[in-house]
Amino acid sequence: MGEFELIARFFERAGHALPSRVILGIGDDCALLQPTPCMQWAVSSDMLVSGRHFFADVDPCTLGHKALAVNLSDLAACGARPVGFTLALSLPDADAAWLQSFSQGLFALADAHDCPLVGGDTTRGPLTICITVFGEVPPHLALLRCGARAGDDIWVSGTLGDAALALQCLQGQQIRQSQQSLPDDSALLAANLPPAALLAARQRLESPIPRLALGQALRGIASAAADVSDGLLGDLGHILQRSAVGATLDAQTAMNLLATRAYMTGAEATFDIQNPTHAQALQLVLCGGDDYELVFTAPALHRAQVLQAAADCATPVTRVGRIEAAPGLRVLSPDGTPLQGAWAGFDHFR
Repeated sequence: MGEFELIARFFERAGHALPSRVILGIGDDCALLQPTPCMQWAVSSDMLVSGRHFFADVDPCTLGHKALAVNLSDLAACGARPVGFTLALSLPDADAAWLQSFSQGLFALADAHDCPLVGGDTTRGPLTICITVFGEVPPHLALLRCGARAGDDIWVSGTLGDAALALQCLQGQQIRQSQQSLPDDSALLAANLPPAALLAARQRLESPIPRLALGQALRGIASAAADVSDGLLGDLGHILQRSAVGATLDAQTAMNLLATRAYMTGAEATFDIQNPTHAQALQLVLCGGDDYELVFTAPALHRAQVLQAAADCATPVTRVGRIEAAPGLRVLSPDGTPLQGAWAGFDHFR
């Protein structure tokens, strides 16, 4: 199968109607998009590399979903509505079954958000997926990282840490299959995770939900926002840096964001940083990546509006902290004392 046959067979979607804002899609040197009057473009690119961002044996259908979802999450963090996307795909070979499944997952999410594929490129090489997504947002209403102010609440959508927990489980399985011993600091939660919980956590890792409706609903309500791709502390840190402010986070509330924590009961549910399982849960929530939830700030006077926007979108949100004028990011125990820890978000080059 040649390059152009591959594109025509799996990505052109003959007969599929394009929205009116797409004047010309796949087939020419460039796509032609018609901007909505009085709107601004929002553009973002993300790359997924085999062995770095996903396991080589991942289900191609879920990979197609995730490849687009991580880009749509950037639009959500900006409060933008999707318009279309391009796909650059490097493949070791033209595997028809793999391509059929990949495109199925990709287009299922694209259709759900009226975001058509309008162009791209294919080549032979290591499996790499690069998507550029285009969106639009009204002038002066884009959610940016630079608007947080002292006194603002810090909110998080959904749950955090379960994707990172699934990754720990899968990596642990690979280590055991290679007959190597697990590291001394192996994950206690991962080692004792029931199969149903692992399945749910793996779904969070491989099929994230871009919070597009919430991002758009927060226009004019939130003061700053980012998507949580590299860990809560890392992505909140970007907001703090761009806004020249600091913050405090409540450790008990943060640890409750780990959905898998539902398996802790009784005395185990009371936060204790000396408890190794609790310390690991907090680490997952604060530093785990691949959640693709939104972390955002909003004035305290907007609490009712935030909760109403979340309810309208059927998306849970949790208030986890407060923006402060003093620089730095502090994680507080229930008694108000700062916790000490070597916490850092994900970094591709660290």
